[in-house]
Amino acid sequence: MSNKINHTDITVLIPLLNEEDSLAELEAWIRKVMIENNFSYEIIMIDDGSSDKSWNVVQSLAAQNPAVKGIKFRRNYGKSAALNIAFAKANGDVVITMDADLQDSPDEIPALYNMITKDGFDLVSGWKKKRYDPISKTIPTKIYNGVTRMMSGIKLHDMNCGLKAYKNDVVKNIEVYGEMHRYIPVIAKAAGFKKIGEKVVQHFPRKHGKSKFGLNRFINGPLDLMSIIFVSRFSKKPMHFFGSLGLFSFFIGFAILVYLTIAKIVWTEYGMTDRPIFFFGILAIIIGTQLFLTGFLAELVARSSPYRNNYIVEKYLQIDSDPPKES
Repeated sequence: MSNKINHTDITVLIPLLNEEDSLAELEAWIRKVMIENNFSYEIIMIDDGSSDKSWNVVQSLAAQNPAVKGIKFRRNYGKSAALNIAFAKANGDVVITMDADLQDSPDEIPALYNMITKDGFDLVSGWKKKRYDPISKTIPTKIYNGVTRMMSGIKLHDMNCGLKAYKNDVVKNIEVYGEMHRYIPVIAKAAGFKKIGEKVVQHFPRKHGKSKFGLNRFINGPLDLMSIIFVSRFSKKPMHFFGSLGLFSFFIGFAILVYLTIAKIVWTEYGMTDRPIFFFGILAIIIGTQLFLTGFLAELVARSSPYRNNYIVEKYLQIDSDPPKES
């Protein structure tokens, strides 16, 4: 381990929402693992608008352990927002994310750390091979992971596992917004971090509180995945996407009209506008033209709004109060 002053080996990021009963036990467990392995560390707990006493617990833990830091959102923004703002504040060579519900084991941290620092992985995702979730969650999760593997080409069994390890460079060079936290490996790959691995990790039954799992993820999830894949492939060259579709549609429409023109000349008894296919041809040309113009406009418009990742942080606890600058 490094002996440099103020050097941090590991940052543990814990997004949380109404987890007051779990935080003290989780902090003690993490602290025990860090001390046993002689890691220098920090724990950043991000309160995503909790309505219980979670923030009071975070403040109490920070008073007892200087390694504990906190970020409190004024309202609930979601896990992606919590991770995005915490990534900007993480100082550790290795950044570990884990859920606050005690279902992820801090005992996995040393092995994850070694996979990043010694084995050279950019990102390591946990794989909860044996899960203690209800079947209403496990079966949809398997379907979700299968579709994501197929569309992204990343061969992970558990894409959405909250327990992950990253090189610091990875978290400083990716942007997580909306509900994109489910696809961080896809985002990292698109950013050029291609050495992505996984580790079988322990999964424990939830001890306190309620699951935040919701059915809306099965609507938003596929849409988010398509957004990531589109943006990663075409954000720098939108004309390649819209222009190709536009040219194809325009060509189909043009071919239809050429055929109808020839048919009118050869078989004069048929009028061009008397046949339904004529209107399909006109529609295809109009759609093709619109798609082509959309491609030109997309080339002129920046992919990202400068306000997309503006979140109102009510308080910082033992963290530099300056908000992360937009890149």
